[in-house]
Amino acid sequence: MRRRDFITLIGTTVAAWPIATRAQQKSGPSVIVRRIGYLAPSLNPEPSRLIEAFRQGLHDLGYVEGQNIILELRSAEGRPDRFPALAAELVALKLDVIVAGATPAVPVLKQATQTIPIVFPVHTDPVGAGIVATLARPGGNATGLSHFSQDLAGKRLQLLKEVVPRVSRIAVLWISPNALALVQLKAFDAAAQALGVSGQVVESEGAEGLESAFQTATTEPCDAMLVIDDPFIFILRKRIVELAAKSQLPAMYGSREMAVDGGLMAYGPNIEDMFRRAATYVAKILEGAKPADLPVQQPTRFDLVINLKTAKTLGLTLPPAVLAQANEVIE
Repeated sequence: MRRRDFITLIGTTVAAWPIATRAQQKSGPSVIVRRIGYLAPSLNPEPSRLIEAFRQGLHDLGYVEGQNIILELRSAEGRPDRFPALAAELVALKLDVIVAGATPAVPVLKQATQTIPIVFPVHTDPVGAGIVATLARPGGNATGLSHFSQDLAGKRLQLLKEVVPRVSRIAVLWISPNALALVQLKAFDAAAQALGVSGQVVESEGAEGLESAFQTATTEPCDAMLVIDDPFIFILRKRIVELAAKSQLPAMYGSREMAVDGGLMAYGPNIEDMFRRAATYVAKILEGAKPADLPVQQPTRFDLVINLKTAKTLGLTLPPAVLAQANEVIE
């Protein structure tokens, strides 16, 4: 063997030692099993898909359930009033880290513990809500990813206006109580003024108020609708999409699934990707990092999904420029 080849071989072997050692530590006979809590808003198929994305992210990093981690999963089953009791239950287990599967779960977990690390895959406004001090240096025991920005509201309204050129008044649907929706409403108001359209906020107190909210939207009347991001909006999406169709309201949503279920269009961050990325935070914390020192990240992938079947039902012709931006077109 030539001297240069020998040196290269030794260098490559030494460089691989830390990776090999780390893998052995995670799967060897003396492996330490770590316990991760997960507080979900619901376990219906779509939130389950996000949980699976998180699990896959952990698996890619060498953490596998039943081998070196245990996942303690708790679900509010669509009832946010259950979050406090479930959070207390998880905290009592003295876990290594807890994942907040929805924005409303984060403050509940923060109130339940100031010591156990908390990771949020999504949060509307962690700084404004007092969850972290700044995005760059969170401080405290929570960190993760923020899925909303001021630019997002403007982009959604711009796309909606391009698809429905006649639009002059837009209904903005939100489900109360949700203080963080106010951040989105404020961003919408600024974007609406910039685009020369007016807005009518329509509020629904839980699922029971949806029909009344749509009645308000059509009575005003409004030309289109923008639906505020919310985990419980997501759970009720089929009903919301049905009411939008019944009301003949072209609507813009935040999640891909709402367009798949019959909504006109959806634009927003790829939430599945964010849940997968949240696993990186958990892994770093399990390996000794402190949440206070892990910067909050923002989305890197955004999806535009358009339902052409719904567009045809509404009598809309999609501009080629909008179709060209779509990641997915449903026909």
